[in-house]
Amino acid sequence: MEKLEKAIAKCHSLDELEKIRLLVFGKKGYFTEAFANLKTLQGEEKKQVASTLNETKEKFTTLLAEKKEVLERGKIDEVMQKDAVDVALFSTTLGAGALHPVMETMNKIIDYFVGMNFSIEEGPLVEDDFHNFEALNLPKHHPARDMQDTFYFDDGMLLRTHTSPVQVRTMLSQKPPIRMICPGSVFRRDFDLTHTPMFHQVEGLVVDEVGKVSFANLKFILEDFLKHMFGDVTVRFRPSFFPFTEPSAEVDISCIFCKGEGCRVCSHTGWLEVLGCGVVDSNVFKAVGYENVSGYAFGLGVERFAMLLHQIPDLRSLFEGDLRLLEQFR
Repeated sequence: MEKLEKAIAKCHSLDELEKIRLLVFGKKGYFTEAFANLKTLQGEEKKQVASTLNETKEKFTTLLAEKKEVLERGKIDEVMQKDAVDVALFSTTLGAGALHPVMETMNKIIDYFVGMNFSIEEGPLVEDDFHNFEALNLPKHHPARDMQDTFYFDDGMLLRTHTSPVQVRTMLSQKPPIRMICPGSVFRRDFDLTHTPMFHQVEGLVVDEVGKVSFANLKFILEDFLKHMFGDVTVRFRPSFFPFTEPSAEVDISCIFCKGEGCRVCSHTGWLEVLGCGVVDSNVFKAVGYENVSGYAFGLGVERFAMLLHQIPDLRSLFEGDLRLLEQFR
C-alpha cells in the first residue's frame, strides 16, 4: 500500500491516476479482493480487519480525490497558458471598425435636427391600437390600415408599424410648443428587395399656436435637410394622402445618380422619392386634447437613405452581416 501511496504522489497525469484507482478500487482491485476475503474470518479478527480496511479505503479515496483536483487544475492552467493572448501586443492584422451604414445614416439625420433645435423622443416598441392607429386618425376598419401589415399579439397589442405613436405619447405628456424627432425601429410583415420585417424610421413633429406653423415652414426645413444629406439636389413636393396629415405630400429629390437626366435607378424619371410629410390633421389634435394649434409632421425610412447614400441595390444586404459589404465602410 505504501507503493500505491507513493505512486499517487508521483502521478503526473489523469490517465496515470485512473490506472492507480483501478488497481485500488477496480473489480479486481485491492479492496475488492480484501473485502471478499472477510468471509473467511470470524469474530473479533473479522471486525478488526474490516475496521482497518475501511480506514485505509477512506484514506485512499481522499488521496485520489485530492490528487485528481491538483491534476485537473494543472491541466486548466496548461491550456490557459497555451491559449493566452497578450492584449498589449500590436498586431498588423487588426483593422479599424466602423459604424454600420444604417446607424451612420441615422446619426447624420439626428445631427441635423438636433442642430435645428429638435428634441429626441423615444417610445415603446410594443404598442396598443390607440397610439399606433386610432389617435392618428386611423379608426378600426379604416382602409389605410391595409397599407401597414401589422404584427399583432393575442392580447391585441402589436409591434409598432411606425414611430408616429411616439408623437402621440409626446403630445399627451407635453403642452405646445413641441419640436421633436423620434428615431427608432419599426416592424411590418413584409420582406423583399426593398422591404424588411424590421427597419428604422425618423419621424418629426412641430406643433405651436395657430398661425406660427405652416406648410411653408415644413417646406423650408425639408429642403434644407435634404441638401444636408444629399448635397446640391432639387427638391419637389407632390400631393399625396396620409390619414394623419392634410394636406399631405410625397417629397422627391433629383436623382443623385444621373443628376435628373433619367437612369435605371430612378426608372428614367429623373426623381427619387425619399419621404412623406404634411400638415397635421385636426382629428389627431382632437385625439390628444389639443385646441387652437397647428403643426406639421414628416417621416422617412433610414434604410432608404442609406441605400441611396451608399448605392446599395438590395435592402436585405444591410441586415445579412456580409463582411464584404461592411468592410467597405471602415
